[in-house]
Amino acid sequence: MIDYSGNASGARRSKKRSSGDSPGDGQSVRSSGRQCKRKATDTEEEDEQSEKKYRKCEKAGCSATYPVCFASSNERCAKNGYTSRWYHLSCGEHFCNECFDHYYRSHKDGYETYASWKKVWTSNGKSEPSLKAFMADQQLPFWVQCTKPACRKWRQLTKEIALTPTMAMSYRCGFVLILFCCAYLVSVIDSWWHSMLILPPLLKDSPASPFLAAYYPDCVGMSPSSCPGSGAELRDGSLGCLERVPGLSPYFQPFYQPNECGKALCVRPDMMELDELYEFPEFSRDPTMYLALRNLILAAWHRDCKEVLTPQKCAPHIVVRGLVRVRCVQEMDRVLHFMTRKGLINTGVLAVSRPLLPERYRSVVVLEARERIGGRVWDDASLGVTVGQGAQIVNGCVNNPIALMCEQMGIKMHKLGERCDLFQEGGHMTDTAIDKRMEFHFNAILDVVAEWRKDKTQNQDAPLGEKVKEVYKNFLQESGIQFSELEEKVMQFHLSNLEYACGSTLDQVSARSWDHNEFFAQFSGDHTLLTRGYSALLLRLAQGLDIRTKCAVQSIDYSGDVIKVTSSKGSQWTAHKVLVTVPLTLLQKNLIQFYPPLPERKLKALNSLGAGIIEKIALQFPYRFWDKKVQGADYFGHVPPSPDQRGMFGVFYDLDPQGKQSVLMSVITGDAVPFVRDMGESEVVCECMKVLRQLFKEQEVPEPLNYFVTQWSKDVWSQMSYSFVKTGGSGEAYDIIAEDVQGKLFFAGEATNRHFPQTVTGAYLSGVREASKMSAV
Repeated sequence: MIDYSGNASGARRSKKRSSGDSPGDGQSVRSSGRQCKRKATDTEEEDEQSEKKYRKCEKAGCSATYPVCFASSNERCAKNGYTSRWYHLSCGEHFCNECFDHYYRSHKDGYETYASWKKVWTSNGKSEPSLKAFMADQQLPFWVQCTKPACRKWRQLTKEIALTPTMAMSYRCGFVLILFCCAYLVSVIDSWWHSMLILPPLLKDSPASPFLAAYYPDCVGMSPSSCPGSGAELRDGSLGCLERVPGLSPYFQPFYQPNECGKALCVRPDMMELDELYEFPEFSRDPTMYLALRNLILAAWHRDCKEVLTPQKCAPHIVVRGLVRVRCVQEMDRVLHFMTRKGLINTGVLAVSRPLLPERYRSVVVLEARERIGGRVWDDASLGVTVGQGAQIVNGCVNNPIALMCEQMGIKMHKLGERCDLFQEGGHMTDTAIDKRMEFHFNAILDVVAEWRKDKTQNQDAPLGEKVKEVYKNFLQESGIQFSELEEKVMQFHLSNLEYACGSTLDQVSARSWDHNEFFAQFSGDHTLLTRGYSALLLRLAQGLDIRTKCAVQSIDYSGDVIKVTSSKGSQWTAHKVLVTVPLTLLQKNLIQFYPPLPERKLKALNSLGAGIIEKIALQFPYRFWDKKVQGADYFGHVPPSPDQRGMFGVFYDLDPQGKQSVLMSVITGDAVPFVRDMGESEVVCECMKVLRQLFKEQEVPEPLNYFVTQWSKDVWSQMSYSFVKTGGSGEAYDIIAEDVQGKLFFAGEATNRHFPQTVTGAYLSGVREASKMSAV
């Protein structure tokens, strides 16, 4: 152990005295007795003087037998000698009572220094500005590690030298004056040493500081003395502090601000998450050190997400006085590894240099049934622009990993505007007041359904469509309101949009759990269009992977220690762990045979979810005939002329917001999906053109130059678009499907993500989740 308080050179010794004259006569004997008594008294006094020369630390459990004062603030400092009291900061760091008085007593020279510090600390922080806090924050020496590979020893800087990240990154032995050095700091990283710390480490000038200006610094692992910008004016929950971070993407908001809630992939900087407490139970009593390191790592990652974040990059930013810096640097490696494994950092399209799996697990083979990668993500470029036959929109970009990948690759996303004018067949644009009124009533209906379900069990569930009709009918009867024919049609438009969101007709969807994921924090912020499509991201993610296309898996035998995977062509692979990512429908239809069969609990969950289907149509025109009427909006709505035509091309998207190409994309939802299923492509296009010519009746609508119509319902390897909760089901099914089987079979995909189902983001995050589980088991 490195200890300023190591054994001093003046170990106690007992002086030996000669016994004096030999006994003689009685007088001499009495005299000798008095002399012996006097000698004994002298010895006791010397022992007392020896005790006064040295004093142990009174902190129970402290190993410092002979403490040494690190402060040396005045001439009366006890140094390694006697003091009436030692003040303990850690095992190895003490200051004497004389140095305490030097700063604490108002008549002493150091009092003004302490008083000035105390004023700053009190104005910015929440913890007590004690003298111990002052000594830890201002007087302890810094420790720095030599950067020479052959050395790597820790050195104690002289008290006058302030450590900076630049110095920590480049420090080499002999570069600056050192007071003390030693290669052995084993005790500092022991758990008992950490438990003997009187005060938690509070970092100076942390990269997290601009992100957390609205918090008390000492509540989030930072020193109030180095955060002059913190204050009550910022503690109103505003995001203004993020503007202080130069070059930061507006979509990067890793920390909740005070009084803020409901943002996905966001952490409380002043509180450990459950999985963090599970991984680091030693910080449950006082999480300050963990929070300081975690917040630093998250901030550093979001400042530069284009390069792998390593311990070597983070450690120089741990600026804190005392031996605790050594402990923090050691812990940094663990925390950073944990956060990488959880997909909080070093994620996206980066190649992480440090393997997360043991060596025998590093050989990963991807078996893909199709001739291409991507599954339900499939981009088409035949119309002059990229059109997603599957997903193309990012719903909520704040902290969304898709937005992160776009930032890493320098891909611009097009922010979708909020305006969506509703056009009627006949060419009239619906009055926005009518649209807003009916949207209000539509949302009110859903609010009543939400109230109804509060005390309902799964057995008391009902179809969402049935409940909506019931609530709507009761509302009209009780209120006496009579909606106009147009208002009724606008209501049908909003119902069509709900079917689009669910991927199904409402008579199949659970009224109790249709929006089960809304009980969790969702991605907020802009909705964007990936003008280059998702394929650009997928191709980058696939780089360097061993992907075998046209390898449809027929069976998975996990009955033994080694799992056997067999393809439909008879090829076989063996593995320690298998991740199954096939769409929900294929699992429901037993396209893959499992030996032994999957647990009954999982099979029941699989069948409690529905396989939603929507289809898309994209049309390329010779010119942008809609521009004058749409006036730059990213999309426009189609008011269905009757309920039975609901879902036929409900919304049209302009896929070239810059206005250079002339491509519209629309969706087919609800009951319209089976209506077009057996139609030919040209027939569907003909139906779509009829609608467009009605919406733009006052002008000529040209024939399309090119087009495509999706057929996801007939796609043998998908047979669906995205999942939904069927009547009688619950959101818990997503968690059950995600459960591993015997630590051998793992499951990912949008239908395994209870928080973010139906999305590419949800599918991606489920893969990150399972990779973390597989590397931990």
